[in-house]
Amino acid sequence: MAGVFRREWSRNWPFLVEFAITGSLIVNFTAGLTEEDAKNSWFVQEHNRR
Repeated sequence: MAGVFRREWSRNWPFLVEFAITGSLIVNFTAGLTEEDAKNSWFVQEHNRR
């Protein structure tokens, strides 16, 4: 298992790094949202209607 990981690292590291960057950006942006932002959000209002 470790041998496969080491062998494939050169192909997979860009995907893993981009996944980590995207995940951290999503967490940071969503952590900054307030209840007031949610009330004013078109997306949230549409889902509350259903």
